[in-house]
Amino acid sequence: MPDGRLCRAGPQRDRPYCFAHDPERTSDANEARRLGGLRRRKEGTIALAYDLPGLDSVEGVRRLLDIVVTDGLGLENGIARLRVLIAAAAAAIRLLETAEFEERLAALEAVVLRRGAEPDPDEDSGL
Repeated sequence: MPDGRLCRAGPQRDRPYCFAHDPERTSDANEARRLGGLRRRKEGTIALAYDLPGLDSVEGVRRLLDIVVTDGLGLENGIARLRVLIAAAAAAIRLLETAEFEERLAALEAVVLRRGAEPDPDEDSGL
């Protein structure tokens, strides 16, 4: 790094510096940073426009599938449309299974936590 500390990124092949700190690639690194910023802004705009909460939850994946199915239904009849709809249906089935497993797991965890909080009647009273 410019201050002499080691960067946590590994060096490039045949170069002593990582891409971000290579003095000979400063303009390339600046352009990559600029494009990365544009991409993040674009992702935010699209997520807002499509009301995408992200793909880290069942709700987010469900919303994405809704968008895909809606756009797929708008395609002309043909093989491409059928493939999109079949793929979306298969993904939806997996999503429903996952959501069901999550619900069942949450119910089981609640029972286990409740049982853990209650005193065990079979336990010796210590007398």
